[in-house]
Amino acid sequence: MRRTTAITVACMTAAALTVTACGRGSDNGGPAAGQTGAAVSTGKASGTITVWAMGAEGDNLSKLTQEFESANPGVKVQVTGIPWDAAHDKFTTAITANKTPDVAMVGTTWMGEFAGMDALDPTPASIDKSAFFDGAQKTTEVNGTSFGIPWYVETRVVYYRTDLAKKAGYDTVPTDWQGLHDMAKAMQTKAGAKWGIGLQAGGEGSWQTVMPFAWGEGADLTKDSGKAYNFDSPQLLKATQYYQSFFKDGISDKAAPATPTTEPDFASGKVPMFISGPWMMSAVEKVGGAGFKDKYNVAPIPAGSAGSSSFVGGSNFVVFKNTKNRDTAWKFVQWLADPKVQAKWYSISTDLPSVKSAWQDPSLAADKKLAVFGKQLETAKAPPSFPTWEQAVKGLDTEMEKITKTGEDPATGLKTAQQQADSIGTGA
Repeated sequence: MRRTTAITVACMTAAALTVTACGRGSDNGGPAAGQTGAAVSTGKASGTITVWAMGAEGDNLSKLTQEFESANPGVKVQVTGIPWDAAHDKFTTAITANKTPDVAMVGTTWMGEFAGMDALDPTPASIDKSAFFDGAQKTTEVNGTSFGIPWYVETRVVYYRTDLAKKAGYDTVPTDWQGLHDMAKAMQTKAGAKWGIGLQAGGEGSWQTVMPFAWGEGADLTKDSGKAYNFDSPQLLKATQYYQSFFKDGISDKAAPATPTTEPDFASGKVPMFISGPWMMSAVEKVGGAGFKDKYNVAPIPAGSAGSSSFVGGSNFVVFKNTKNRDTAWKFVQWLADPKVQAKWYSISTDLPSVKSAWQDPSLAADKKLAVFGKQLETAKAPPSFPTWEQAVKGLDTEMEKITKTGEDPATGLKTAQQQADSIGTGA
């Protein structure tokens, strides 16, 4: 749930469409399908709203909210920063006690759970969903209803040392699976790398590196019209077999930790390729020192038969149903989606915009490496918004560790993960 992009979403206007008022969800307490939030009043925001945000975003958000307060005299935005490791429990406790903030930053994989608790207010029609990257927008949707906006986004691409790639006989990363495998091997045999590419050897979050290959084959993590998990599909099997080949062939380290490539490993050339998000650019450049930014580049995930795809993550901004100041809460959320505000937030945080048009800002458009992330975001995908997702995917991560480290048959591992997911259910 780390970073992400978006287009123009103007302030609320009198032309806002009349929409269905938000109410209680379906009979099981979750959201009804296809709801739209009630219209928001016109004019300037007023009153006070409380906002929760996690990690560095929580620390930096007040630098941005001052502008919203200046544009709406008399408004007060009270930001509370929350550590990531305490956030989930704090939210669920607040929801149960009916003591939620007005607005909050929420991890993308929590949306199904919180919507299922009937805690979130559906997004008003006045917010243009098409402004956002499609994969990011879908992270806000539960059972066909959108809750909030994608605030920032991140996706994963291939990092590679250009100087060592030349020694290996490559000018750039190939666009197909076999080409990536061959290049990684050549990084060992011709460029002297210990490991050709750093890949996570299973464990928590490893699905995020495997699924881009599966999505490139057209995989769907759901079946039965979206009513069940689909971990043992032919497409995911093909991607898992390919992923396993890097470990079987000694190209990737079976003993790699959860973070398989450290910045020193990349800077030294020990591991000259890895797959990660945009936050690693500043990290490797800091360790690599002066001039290192010219020694590496990034490239899209090599394509499968259905094209190139990747994982889209980041965080969303939501309004809770318990808000005492709904109009100002939504005006603040919509203000966060203004492309100029998104570009400003990038300058403060380096979080990538979820609004497509914000990428035209000179601060982003001039960076060729960032452009690769922007292009990858156009086809990046997110996992299903089932309330039980984080519980179910643990089984897949566990099996991936057996597949990479002990050579377990991928078909057996995926079948086991599927059986566990079936026993858990979607919770929808």
